[in-house]
Amino acid sequence: MKTAVTAASGQLGAAIVRKLLALQTKENVIAIARTPEKAQHLGAAVRPGDYANKMQFIEALHDVDAVLLISGMGNPEARIPQHRNVINAAKEAGVKKIVYTSILGSVGETSFSPIIASNRQTEEDVKNSGLKWVIGRNGLYIEPDIEYIENYKKDGKIANCAADGKCGYTTRDELGYAYAKMLLEDKHNGNTYTLTGEAITQQQLTDYINSAFGLNLVYESMSIEDYLNERQAELGEFLGTVISGIYAGIRNGSMDVTSDFEKAAGRPHISWQEYFHQIKVNRA
Repeated sequence: MKTAVTAASGQLGAAIVRKLLALQTKENVIAIARTPEKAQHLGAAVRPGDYANKMQFIEALHDVDAVLLISGMGNPEARIPQHRNVINAAKEAGVKKIVYTSILGSVGETSFSPIIASNRQTEEDVKNSGLKWVIGRNGLYIEPDIEYIENYKKDGKIANCAADGKCGYTTRDELGYAYAKMLLEDKHNGNTYTLTGEAITQQQLTDYINSAFGLNLVYESMSIEDYLNERQAELGEFLGTVISGIYAGIRNGSMDVTSDFEKAAGRPHISWQEYFHQIKVNRA
């Protein structure tokens, strides 16, 4: 079975390719990237593929049995037709199965909702494609909090508007394994999976980070308005609005869900105790 992963030069795409290479022969794994040279290090065959170029994707998906469509990074209005280019190219190229990486969240409640709505539209497009399909709704990546550690240390705190809301975090590595299994195993066809680890509060996250890094950070809860203004000032209007909307969603409970990770992956998600213990050990 020949599988292909779009946006393979990105962090999630690369994680999925690596897990596929551990489960399949190299000849059966195709990495598709808009800039192919950025995916050469993965060790899979690399083909060019730009979401805006349907004809290029028809070529990229030649002789592929199953394709993993990673959600694009553009604005909501652009992403829907770009995703449709890949879906239609898959149909024309004779692909039999499509797996889509969607996201958690509620439509219509926060400033993140337009992005969620665009993902829900692509979910419908995938279901209506006539191909076999599987959809994963990813929890929030925990890695950015680890990558932001120097800023947290400088500030002495983690501050956002999530309050006491719980968030179903996950990791790119765990998602990589789950999506590899979803691509390769027919038993997942026709399912939509919520892909998260144990849901935790920002205070729990702060405690885990303190334990792993030997810190004494505190968690500070902000109002939604204050956090929006702060994020927009630092990140710009679009990205600041998206980030603040994610944490507003955590606050209102839309990221506290029952996980289907074990159904998708065939094993439990890594526990946060183990994840942060590994960070502590690797730092020693």
